[in-house]
Order: sequence, then C-alpha cells, then structure tokens
Amino acid sequence: MSQTDPVTQSDIVNNLIQAETTEAPPPSVQSSETNNDEENANKKRKVGEASNDSNVIAGDSGNRKPIKSRSWTWEHFTKIGSRAKCNWCDVTYAADSQRNGTSNLKHHLLHQCKKFPKESLDPTQQTLVLQQLKKEDGNGSGSVFTGVHFDAEACRKALARMIIVDELPFKFVEGEGFLHFMSVVQPKLSIPKRITIARDCWDLYTSEKHKLKSVLNKSNQCVCLTTDCWTSVQNLSYLCLTAHFIDHDWKIHKRILNFCPIVNHKGVTIGKKIEKCLEEWLIGNVFTITVDNASSNDVAITYLKNTINDWNSHPLKGGHMHVRCCAHILNLVVQDGLEDYHSSISKIRNAVRYVRASPGRMDRFKTCIKEVRLQEKSIVQLDVSTRWNSTYIMLESALKFQKAFKRLSEKCADFVLMKDGIPNKEDWDNAKCFVNFLKIFFDITKKVSGSTFVTSSQYFNEHIKILTTLNGWIELKSSDNLLGIMVENMKVKYDKYWGKVEKMNMLIFVAVVLDPRHKMQFVRWGLNRAYPNDVAVSLYKKTEETLNKIFESYRLFLGNGQTENVTHSTQEVELVKLKAPEDAFALELRWT
Repeated sequence: MSQTDPVTQSDIVNNLIQAETTEAPPPSVQSSETNNDEENANKKRKVGEASNDSNVIAGDSGNRKPIKSRSWTWEHFTKIGSRAKCNWCDVTYAADSQRNGTSNLKHHLLHQCKKFPKESLDPTQQTLVLQQLKKEDGNGSGSVFTGVHFDAEACRKALARMIIVDELPFKFVEGEGFLHFMSVVQPKLSIPKRITIARDCWDLYTSEKHKLKSVLNKSNQCVCLTTDCWTSVQNLSYLCLTAHFIDHDWKIHKRILNFCPIVNHKGVTIGKKIEKCLEEWLIGNVFTITVDNASSNDVAITYLKNTINDWNSHPLKGGHMHVRCCAHILNLVVQDGLEDYHSSISKIRNAVRYVRASPGRMDRFKTCIKEVRLQEKSIVQLDVSTRWNSTYIMLESALKFQKAFKRLSEKCADFVLMKDGIPNKEDWDNAKCFVNFLKIFFDITKKVSGSTFVTSSQYFNEHIKILTTLNGWIELKSSDNLLGIMVENMKVKYDKYWGKVEKMNMLIFVAVVLDPRHKMQFVRWGLNRAYPNDVAVSLYKKTEETLNKIFESYRLFLGNGQTENVTHSTQEVELVKLKAPEDAFALELRWT
C-alpha cells in the first residue's frame, strides 16, 4: 500500500475479519454472493415496505439507496406471530411481512378505530371547542368557539397555577380520584409527582417575579407600599409587603412582593426587612408606605425614610411617606365606642352561639322562625369579637330574628338558663341603636378598604361625613344618652388621629385637589365645614404648599420638554377652578 492511499476504518475491519476466518471465501466471491442475496430480497419485497436489513457497517460510504424507516402504524400495533393487534381496541389483522403490507392497519386507525386519537398524528392540528370567556375579558358572561391542541408544557403550567390559586397541597396530584379523572380527560398527559409539581410551582413563581421586576424597572412611576405584621397560631411572626402602582394604560395593579417570616415586631427589624425586599426587587421610587397605627411602625417608617433619602428617589425627600391606615383608625374608634356597652352585645352573641352550637338547636330555631311567620331565608351569623364589622353583621342579622329568639325562650328552658341570661328588650333596643349608628362606619370602611380601585381621593369626603355625624350625635346627647356617651368616646379617639394638623398626611387633601370633580375650592369648603376656622386655614395652606412641592418635583423630573405641556394643562385647571360654583348648596349636592 502506497503512502498516498488513504487507510479507512472499513479496510481495518475487513483485514481483521480475513485474518480470523480461515474458511471464509475470497472477498470477491463473498461480495458477489451478498449482492445476489440483496437483489433477491429486493425482488420479493413489496413497494413501500420498510426494509429490515440491519447488517450495514457504519463506515460504509457506498452509493446504496437509503433504507426506508418503519411505518408509523407499528407504534399503535403489537406483532403477534403473523398478525398485528391494535393497542387501542384489540382488533387483529393479518400482518405477514412477506404477504401483507400496512395499508389495512393504517385504514383501521384512520377510519375504524373509535379509540384512536387522530389529532395525535399532527401536533399542530387544532380541535374546535366551546370555551368560556374569562371575567377579565370585559365581554361579560358567555362562550366562544376557539381552536385548541394538546400542549403538555401548557398543561403542566396550568396544573401548577391551579395548585397555587386554589391553595391545594402538592400531594393533590397523587390522589387516586384526580389521577383517574385526568386519565379520562387527557390520557396523553403524564401527571407529575408532588416533588415535580412543587418544582413547577417554584418555576412559575420565578417566571412571574422576573416579569414583574422587568415591568417595575422599565417604568419610572412611583410605587406605593402597604405592609402588615401578625403572629400565627404557631407563634410565628410574618410580614407581608404589597406594592400598588399604575401602568402606562392607567390601570391600577396590586402585587404582593414578599411574604416572609420575621424575627419580631420591632420597628428596626421591620424596616430592615422592607429595605432588603426593596433592594431585591430593585425598587427605589417609593412614594408612600401605609401601615397600621403602632409605635413599632413609626420606628420602621423613620428608618426607611433615612434609607430612601440616601437613594435620592423620593419626590418630596421622604416627606408625607408615612400614611396611617384609615380603615384601621376607624376600627380603633368604633371598638373604643362599643367598649362600655359590651354586656348587651355579649348577650346577643351568646344567644347566637347557642343556636349555632348543634344541628338540633338550629332545627328548633328554624321551627320557631316558621311559627312567627318570618320570611327570612338567611340565618344568624356569629361574629369575631375583635372585629367590630363582624359584630355589626351579627347584630344586623340577629335583629331580623328577634321574634324567633323570643319564641325560643318560651319553648326551651336550657336557652333561658344560659349563664349570662338571654337578651331582654333593653338589649335589643341597644342593638338597634348600634346598628343604625354603625352602618355609617361599616359602609365607609368598605369603601376605603378597596385595593382594586383608587381610594385616596375618596377618603376626604368620608372624613367630612364622619366628623359631621359625630358632631351631630353629640348635640343629641340629651335626647339619647346611650348614643351621646358612645359618640363622645369615639370623637375623642378620632381627634387623636385627625384632630391635630401636624399628625395629618397632606396627600389625603392633595388627592382631592387632583380629582377633576372637586379641586381646591371643594377642599376649602370641606375644611370650613368640619374644623374651626384657624385649623381649616392652616390645613388649606399646608395643602397648597404640598401641592406646589409635588408639582415642582415633577417639573424638574420631566424636564423642559414636557414642562410646557404640564404648565399648559395646569392653567386650564385654574380656569376650571375659577368657574367652579361658590355657593355651599351646590357643593353640598356635589358632596352627597
């Protein structure tokens, strides 16, 4: 062999075979016989039938015709001797490789087998289904035809989302009933185990977190935060931090940034935990932080003010960042007012607890309802003693069944012999008084506690309504001593938070000015109605100063290119303000 002849892997293999095989025919004879055998086999093989020849050396580079792959029908049939059995319906067909082809098998799958999923032949093939419209589509209730196709990855993501949204345990995917249900709905979907679905949930959380972080980092709008701490029944402390922001389409969003354990409820600990979370999310434009009225929260806000001032991202240099939760203030005020009249509420609560203690007692109470001809379909509700709004709901529902409770006392001796006694007429009268008075605070709390709509511009109206209501009931103290004493206690508590100018957050008033329905003149009218003249004048001046600071901050932030447009729109606002009605009657109509 000359040096110019290339040595291939096939040459080495042939030399080894010739050396080890002493009785093998000459290479030329062996090659000739092999070619003859292949030609005879090709003559017997039908057109379209796959070849079973596997004795091809990997390194052979001859000009042989490519071997046809095996028919796809064998993925759904099992070869049993000279016949083939369908894996879907157990029907058998002749399947001799020398006499029969696969046309009969293909015809069976496409036209005869009822269990074979024909859509599996083409992964992109869609099925037309009637799909229910989602609520967020804005089209109301209904359904629409749409094309769908099986997507294993999308099914896995939907399963992880279901586990999260419905708060299901990870082992739910291993339940016998769920596995049977999914085997009927979609046999092609491989259901993951609990460890795998936990990993899918974490991947989904990571993906959504990355999307939200991208949205917050690309936009320049400020973010308002709300936070709260509490201790679970296992004596573990937790902190929840929620972000509220408006996107470029002026839609308000609420997103939980962090829900984590915390060592204690000390202010510095809370402040450092929030700071760490903001650094993780790369959030610097924090405008306000709303917290409950606790001394530890005051310390936390002071710590965060110093931190955010170092970031130099707050439009007011940290001013007015601390927002006290208005709903929590109302809760403290009402609880303080109901404290002296706990006995009447306790008797009604015990009566409701007695009725709901067992199915037998509930049946007896329903019998009493029928006997007194009440048409109410609802039933009495037991409250949570630390939540005045649930106490209001309990009293309101119990008053509807006052006659039924009276009939129950006539029929059941054990009900009359309760430890603290049953409610008498005075207790029911007190309950009516409480319900009529507390309904105002209940409706206001529902209105200002919303998280999916703007509430900052609404509280000023409710604040004026609360003050005028309290002052009005105090004037009626002589005619109704019960409410007079209760309202006095509530007024003292309310003034603790909203009676001093230095404790008020001016952004509550600025939000009203930015509302095109009200403006500065409405703020002036409301302050004069609720406060003494000196306090009203002071609040009005502070509101103007805060509004000017915010405007100047955004003017510098937006730059000269956009300042002209902002100034032009502000001049238009001033014209509207000057044209606003000045008489109190028109403003009263607008307020109500």
